[in-house]
Amino acid sequence: MTTSSNDPLNPPPAPGMVPPPPGPPVSQPAPQVSIAPTATAEQAPPAPPQQRPLEEVLYEVKKVIVGQDLLLEQLIVALLARGHVLVEGVPGLAKTLAIKTLADSIGGEFQRIQFTPDLVPADLTGTRIYNQKSGDFQTSLGPVFTNLLLADEINRAPAKVQSALLEVMQERQVTIGRETHKVPTPFLVLATQNPIESEGTYPLPEAQLDRFMMKVLVGYPSPTEEFVIVERMTSAVEKVAQVITTDELLDLQAAADNIYVDPALIEYSVQLVNATRAPHTVGLSGLSPYITHGASPRASINLILTAKALAFVRGRTYALAQDVRDLALDVLRHRLVLSYEALADGVRSDDLLAQIMQTIPLPEVTLNERTNNILNNA
Repeated sequence: MTTSSNDPLNPPPAPGMVPPPPGPPVSQPAPQVSIAPTATAEQAPPAPPQQRPLEEVLYEVKKVIVGQDLLLEQLIVALLARGHVLVEGVPGLAKTLAIKTLADSIGGEFQRIQFTPDLVPADLTGTRIYNQKSGDFQTSLGPVFTNLLLADEINRAPAKVQSALLEVMQERQVTIGRETHKVPTPFLVLATQNPIESEGTYPLPEAQLDRFMMKVLVGYPSPTEEFVIVERMTSAVEKVAQVITTDELLDLQAAADNIYVDPALIEYSVQLVNATRAPHTVGLSGLSPYITHGASPRASINLILTAKALAFVRGRTYALAQDVRDLALDVLRHRLVLSYEALADGVRSDDLLAQIMQTIPLPEVTLNERTNNILNNA
């Protein structure tokens, strides 16, 4: 991305404003962690002992899925952080297969809903049925009452059906008539959508998009991976075994909750989210015409939750700024509402977020004596 007067992402800076950094977005170096004299090598916290089940889950999934390491890592992070995931990619990239295979390796109930234009909300949540024998109405619960719900091609259903998921995604409950029913624990919605078709599809409401913790983009495999895919899929597919139960998953979620997060990381997350609402505060006033609405506070919360889960997956008892940065695009890309000017100029959310992350430096986390005590006792 070169800086020129005709570049929509790098317009001339307004008077008194700091111009955006030139050149294409580059990866930030790993955060520098200053260790206080009280911290020694012997004090380094050990890897979480519960990490072994995650390795077994990935091993089972890899029996079927070739490549897609980033997608699988993000799905595991979502499981640990109790967040819903929207997976977007063109047909044939094993989005549905990856989610179903992951569900097979985890105990509990699994339901798949194929979203179609003729779907109605009662097909998801359930309805009340009149019993002629008893003369009473009885509640018939829908497929959302499960542990893992796969909403396949979610953008093929109209907005009324998509909105039926709002309550269950946020509150983990469904209201039918005057009765409220809790869904099982754990509960996760894993949705897929196809970005290249517009015929017979409906855009997801912004309120529903905000309830997805992450939006993950899936790309094409490499030639080597595709060779293995063809070789594996044209022969007998190996069966995936269940390796953990829902109770063990709840224990893993509780362990991820105990990951230590320095206040500097919370401040960094808030800065990133606030910059999507007011880019001029970080010297990127040229981005303001492209953003109609920035990310909500739910984005700041999810940045920290996913960073804690990613740190746990990577074998640490504390989160780093790089954990926040590695998942920032997935957490923020679907929460930006772009203007018509951005659509006309071909500006994507990822382009805007890349400039924001390039501008805001990673925080320097200092491990003082109090922090070391927290980590050692974690």
